[in-house]
Formats: sequence, structure tokens, C-alpha cells
Amino acid sequence: MKLGVYICHCGVNIKANVNVAKLTKFAEQLPRVRVARDYLYMCSEPGQQLIKKDIEEHGLDRVVVAACSPRMHEITFRKALRSAGLNPHCLEIANIREQCSWVHEDRMKATQKAQKLLAAAVSKAALLEPLEEKEVEVTPAALVVGGGIAGIQAALDIADTGYKVYLVEKEPSIGGHMIQLDKTFPTLDCSACILTPKMADVGNHPNIELFSYSEVVAVKGFVGNFEVTIKKKPRYIDETKCNACGQCAQYCSIEVPDSFNLNLSKRKCIYIPFPQSVPACYVIDPDHCRYLLTRDCTQCLEVCKQGTNAIDFTQKEELVEVKVGTIVIATGYDLFDVTTKPEYGYHLYDNVITGLEFERLSNASGPTTGEIIINGKKPKDVVFIQCVGSRDKTVGNEYCSRVCCMYTAKQAHLVREKLPQATITVFYMDVRAFGKGFEEFYDRVKQEGVKYRRGNPSEVYRRGDRLVVKAEDTLQGELVEVEADLVVLASGIIPNKQTAQIASLLKLSQSPDRFLLEAHPKLRPVDSASDGIFLAGCCQGPKDIPDSVAQASAAAAKSLIPLSTGKVIIQALTSFVQESDCRGCGFCVEACPFDAIELREVKRGRRVLEVASVNEVLCKGCGVCASVCLSGAIQQKSFADRQILSMVAALGEEYA
Repeated sequence: MKLGVYICHCGVNIKANVNVAKLTKFAEQLPRVRVARDYLYMCSEPGQQLIKKDIEEHGLDRVVVAACSPRMHEITFRKALRSAGLNPHCLEIANIREQCSWVHEDRMKATQKAQKLLAAAVSKAALLEPLEEKEVEVTPAALVVGGGIAGIQAALDIADTGYKVYLVEKEPSIGGHMIQLDKTFPTLDCSACILTPKMADVGNHPNIELFSYSEVVAVKGFVGNFEVTIKKKPRYIDETKCNACGQCAQYCSIEVPDSFNLNLSKRKCIYIPFPQSVPACYVIDPDHCRYLLTRDCTQCLEVCKQGTNAIDFTQKEELVEVKVGTIVIATGYDLFDVTTKPEYGYHLYDNVITGLEFERLSNASGPTTGEIIINGKKPKDVVFIQCVGSRDKTVGNEYCSRVCCMYTAKQAHLVREKLPQATITVFYMDVRAFGKGFEEFYDRVKQEGVKYRRGNPSEVYRRGDRLVVKAEDTLQGELVEVEADLVVLASGIIPNKQTAQIASLLKLSQSPDRFLLEAHPKLRPVDSASDGIFLAGCCQGPKDIPDSVAQASAAAAKSLIPLSTGKVIIQALTSFVQESDCRGCGFCVEACPFDAIELREVKRGRRVLEVASVNEVLCKGCGVCASVCLSGAIQQKSFADRQILSMVAALGEEYA
């Protein structure tokens, strides 16, 4: 067995706290080490060439790289081994940056720890075995979950390349939150005007099958071969017949709060969410329809029979199964519930509203046809409060929602445009105008007479027939009280309420902020930890429309790689079972989060026994099964007990 050890300086990241020269000499003395070298950047092309050259010249069997986390460059070094003719899994990485240099200031102790880590890696490397990766065929279709701007963009990008796309949206129409907006910052484009053409493209695209008013309820399989169950809720309207004439709604006698307009207006029990809905089809609210509840109203049915006869009260919930090769998650976001900040008086005072409610008031298709009217009057004094539910440890949201500063600036501009004489005040913590054209737009709004006051309001209360916003102006160092006819709360972005359910369904992880976690924040920002599943838009974290569109296109491009190649490589670091030691207890079956293990019958002489069997295509190599196995029969490749114990033994020895 011939080992090569390669130690990276990582510029000064490692060299600053680890004596690399001493570590290299130490490596030369370790058992089975044929060559030991150090280099400034081992991940660079010259560094990789150094490894390749030694493999060819010295006939190395195993390679140990002492550098940064394997999450950074394990794939890089595996490719170097493969190009030199060595099995890529004959590689072991000792993390002496994150686990050593970055966490220790004492150079001598850091060097000693690096020696221990390197000795353990060399000990394990000697026991590594070559592994072979498998290829599986890919179903040439994709699933996109979520029909907001991110889901729309991803679906169109994939479909435009010629592949089948199933787009699932839980609401009766696609469009998401963007279709509820009035204008977009900083260009002040009409939100509906730029979104509805894309929505129409989705509805008319021959490669997109739209499942609106539907949800994904089950996902089985693996990258390239997912089996997805979609639950279609009954509309009680035949989509193929409905022409959205609206006659049914005119005769419906039941009115309920309109959720599209944030309950600021009423809609009929049979309704279309908004005029540009895709699909352009009405839907019946089953919670309020008198026919569905008591069978004592048939007005809409009688009217529709005289026209297209599209109403069908016999519709039932339907489960549809589709097969896809890749999945894009674009489930979007929810807005922070501002009632959890009672000091601002939301729901207590009618003239305290959220930013999205303001969008509907300002929108020409909204409940006031675009006029900013509160309690029948146009406000003369308007106060905006930023960071409601963002950057707030008291509500568990320490992150910045990224859009609130700019949508508040946009809304302040709209107030100035529609109410030129109004006094406008914005209370802010910090203004974050980070995007293209954002700072210029912020400056423009200030020049329009919008007054920005740095301070976090503590209370909104009523004085007579007006509101008072009480706050500390932190720049002037004084308490202030500002009277207002309208207070707009810039509510922040929080994860969609179904995020945890989606994460459980697809075996995805969530970051501490509860959004879906990407595979790597720098190098794999749209990948998830589950192969073949990609993230787009605000399901991964707060972002504005351009960033959501960009990430959606990136997710679509990544999902197209396996679809276009037709095959995917399944990782080799899976679990395996030594059948002779297996007791058939089934603990591993229960513990496996990927449903990759099952019990099957085997013959041992005259007896028929149950033993565990691993589906290597489903297995992700997490090692949970090995941790619960009572007999040690199930092991993980490259992390078998004997390999781990050899590292433990090496860590326990003292080296000069």
C-alpha cells in the first residue's frame, strides 16, 4: 500500500496557525506514506497536477489531502484521482482548516492537532476500498411545485427546451404574491402587466401540464425516477367547458371575504380569483356554497346550463400519479403575522394595514379601484413602519427580509403620486438599498419629500379620531410622536406555512431561519441535499423578483442536466449488509429516513430468515442505519466500523 499525503497552505488560512513544514515532515514518518508534499493552493490546477504526477510516477494506491472541509473540494480532488487512473474513492480528506486552523490561536497546539487529524486520515485511507458508481436512466420530465414567479420561470425554461413539465399550484390560479402587487421597484412597472404574459405562456405551452388547485401529497423514488402523487381538489367547474363569462357569479347570492384582496372586499361563493387568472376558470368555495352544504340553492347551476353547462357538483377529489426525473421547489413565502406585534394596533384600528394590503388599495383592480381610501377618507398623514417581523429576535426572525426597505420606498412614492399634499414619514432601523437602481430610487423618494426617521416605534395608539405613532428618533436622541391617518406596516417574509411539510415529504433540510436549506451556500445555491431536487425563489430565503427569476432559471438549468444527459450517476457511499450477521430485527428499516432498506427472505439451510436489504439507488449514505444496528451487520461504505476505529486508535497515539 502506497500513500501520498498533500498538505495545503490555503493561502494563509491554514499556514497562519499551523506549521505546514513541520506537518509535512510528520507526514513523511507515518506508516505506508510514500510521498508527502505541501503547496500553497492544493485545489488549484498546479496543485492537482502535483497529485496526478505522483500517482503516475510513484504508483500511489491512496491519497490523503489535508486542507479545508471536504464539502468544499472533495469532488475536485476525486476528479483529479480519476483523471490519473486511480479510483476516486481512494481519497481521504483531513480538515485542518475549519476543524483546526480556524478554531485555534495557539500555533503549537494547532499544529499538534493537525498532526492528530492527519494521522487519523492516513490510518483510515489505508483501509479504503475502491467503489464503483452506478448509472440509472432518467424519466424525461420535471415537476415544479409552486406557481409564483419563480415556479413560472422555472417551468417555462424547462418546457422551452422540449421536456414535459408538471406545474403544481395550490391556489386556483398561478401568479403567487407578485400578481397581487401594484408596481414593482425600482422601475415602477405594472406588476400584472409584466407577469400576466408569462402566466398566459404557461397556460398555452404544449409541454406544460398545469395542476392548479392541487397539492403534492406523496413522493417516492430517487433522482431520475421520482413517482409523485398529486391531489387535485374539486373546482366543481369543468375547466374544458368554462369560458369565464361570469354569469354564474352574477346570480350567486352568497358573498364572502375576498382572500385575493386580503379580505378588504367581498367576492361571490362562485368566483374567479382575478380577471387574468390562469386557468381562466371559475371555482366554487365548498365552505360556503349552499348547494354543497344544504342542497337548497341551484341558481348558478341553472344559469350555467343555459350556457356552457360547466358546473359539475359531482366532482370529487382526485389523485394523479406522474413520473419525473427532477423536481424544482418554488413554494414561495408567507408574510409575517403582524398581530403578534400588538403594540402596532393591527386589527384594533382599521387604518393600520400591512404593506400587501396597501398594494391592493393602490392597485387599479383592487377594492378601491386604485384610490388610497381608509374609512371613506383619503389620508393626509401617512406613516410607514419598517422591519415588522424582520431583524427581530423577540419573534424569532433575526434575518433581514431584503424587500421591505424598497417596497416601503415604492409605496411612499405611490402615496406622493396619488396624494400630493400628504405628509409621509418612514420609521426605519437601517435602509438597505442593495440592488441595481435601488439607491437611486431611495434618493428619488427622499427628494419627493418623504421624511425618513431612524427609530423603532414602540406603540401605535388612538388620540381622538387620529392615530399616534410613538417612537425614539435614534439620530436626534429624542422621543417623538407622529400623528397619522394611515399607518402601513412593512411586514417581513417568513417561510411558507407548508415548508415543513414539503421538507418532510422530500427529505429536505431547513436552515435555522426555517427556510429550505441549499446544499452549499456558495457553490450549490440552488441544489438541495437530495439529489435531483432544486430550490427556486423565496422557499430558500427572502429575495426580490429579479433574484427569484434568476434563481428559478438557475434551478431549471440544473434540473435540465440529468434530463438532457438521460442518465444520472448514483453515489457509491451507500450502506451494505453482511447477511450472515443480520438478525432481521428491522431497526434499520424504521430508522432509514429515505425508505432505502427493506426486509427480504433468504434461505439458510432449511430455514427461511428475514434479512435487511439496501436499495443503493435510494440510499444517501447518511449512516443512520449503521448507528442503530445491534449486530453490526449493516455498514456504510468508506465509513465501516474498522475504518472509523482505526482513526480513533490513531488519535489516541502520541507522535513525536
